[in-house]
Amino acid sequence: MSRIRSAQIDEPGGPFRLVERERPEPGPGQVRVTVEACGVCRTDSAFVDGVFPVSFPLVTGHEIAGRIDAVGDGADGWEVGDRVAVGWFGGHCGVCDPCREGDFIHCARLQVPGWAYPGGYSEAVVVPATAPARIPDALTAVEAAPMGCAGVAVFNALRRSSARAGDLVAVLGLGGLGHLGVQFARAMGFEVVAVTRAPESAAAELGAHHHVDASRGDVADRLLGLGGARVVLATAASSDAMTATIDGLRHDGQLVVVGADPEPIRVSPFQLISTSRTVHGHPSGTARDVEETLRFAALSGVRPKTETVGLDDVADAYDRMLAGKARYRMVLTTGR
Repeated sequence: MSRIRSAQIDEPGGPFRLVERERPEPGPGQVRVTVEACGVCRTDSAFVDGVFPVSFPLVTGHEIAGRIDAVGDGADGWEVGDRVAVGWFGGHCGVCDPCREGDFIHCARLQVPGWAYPGGYSEAVVVPATAPARIPDALTAVEAAPMGCAGVAVFNALRRSSARAGDLVAVLGLGGLGHLGVQFARAMGFEVVAVTRAPESAAAELGAHHHVDASRGDVADRLLGLGGARVVLATAASSDAMTATIDGLRHDGQLVVVGADPEPIRVSPFQLISTSRTVHGHPSGTARDVEETLRFAALSGVRPKTETVGLDDVADAYDRMLAGKARYRMVLTTGR
């Protein structure tokens, strides 16, 4: 049996180590994917550091793109050669209350790659047949990989928000999530405000109509000066920055949170009651949502901005992501 290479962590907070192992075989209801690209997401650090209840040794990675190379019994609908992406949603149990309601992304036993089973920092992965999303021909594997987590998170958050074409939508942060949020918001027909410390030129290049300097301390006033935001899509991992936008929402405005920060968002009931503002959290999305994200990106021209490195340089890619040296998204490639 042929062997594959994987980037493995042996203990919480330990270094990456390239190991060889037997190529895994898909069981009933599973498919095997040859990994061509895998995004390096900040949430991977919660796995590497053992913040989530993962098992070691660990192979992380939940922004996977590649081709199906083997199909297990009962994995209907998939064929060898299908181009697929597998993101944060890596399968569901089907029996918990959310699953019985058809709400698979809130599955009580959601199967996240790199948590429930070995992830995409590898040359091949075996995943449940419910996990893959088809990649359109217009997108490369490197472009598709970040859409399985970062892309679907902002796309779903925007399309399920209260905003409609022509509404003022502010995107807080212009990093790995935010740079996709600005592009998707523009493509959906919103009047887009980038609230960021990044220069105005960077926001304009991504399609923002307006730029608000997040470092000036008058974010809410600036948003109100533009008429008030129907939605603030909070992608920056800063609860203080999120707090600063709340008074910039119009009546019935929504603060939609996709950036993760353990610190609390500070909001007074007086900021919410008279204006009917809301603060709303949003997860990523199912495999079907990822597929729809990819299709919309292919149609609209939305693309992640990426830096790529080979699997041999996984430690460098991970460190660049953690240090914020990667401007947008780091992606590992396997050469497969």
